[in-house]
Amino acid sequence: MKKERKKGDNKRRPKSEFDQQLLDLARVTRVVKGGRRFRFRATVVIGNRKGKVGVGVAKGADVSQAIQKAVADAKKDLVTITLAGNTITHDVTCKIGSAKVLLKPTKEGRGIIAGGAVRSVIELVGIHDIVAKSQGASNKLNVARTAIGALKKLRVAEKVEEEKTVEVKEEKKEKKAPEKKVVKAVKTVKKVATKKAVKKATK
Repeated sequence: MKKERKKGDNKRRPKSEFDQQLLDLARVTRVVKGGRRFRFRATVVIGNRKGKVGVGVAKGADVSQAIQKAVADAKKDLVTITLAGNTITHDVTCKIGSAKVLLKPTKEGRGIIAGGAVRSVIELVGIHDIVAKSQGASNKLNVARTAIGALKKLRVAEKVEEEKTVEVKEEKKEKKAPEKKVVKAVKTVKKVATKKAVKKATK
């Protein structure tokens, strides 16, 4: 006889808001009295490709359990970043420990020029055109955390424009200041010359 299926069997699980990418999977050992115990350590980056990203690390008895725990750990420390189109607003660098990450904006259509953990973070944030360089540490967890730290330093496009206008105004003031001094000096020279001419004429 055929088994009757329940009504909820055909329903699929709702798709998660976040995409995930496995950065590193390692087998770790712990030495105990009876011998060695083997476990798995997973490092995962998650993001919704709309400005939210997080990185997590966890251990588990098997691979799937380690990944699930790492995803849960990443959700606890999610970072929200304000995106400005397909690229970032300005250059930014971040250094955590020996890991250093440099991010630069590029023209539209250039794509993501990055590799390793930095590329995974940038893709899951939702940036499409960027140049990134990672220096120092090769530990994927540290590099990913440094990349997120660099993204947190980004400012909104409006603030960047305001700062640029202020800098331009200050430069103009600095340029005008010496010109005024020169004009004053010329005027004083002219006055002295006229006084000398008047004295000679009176003599």
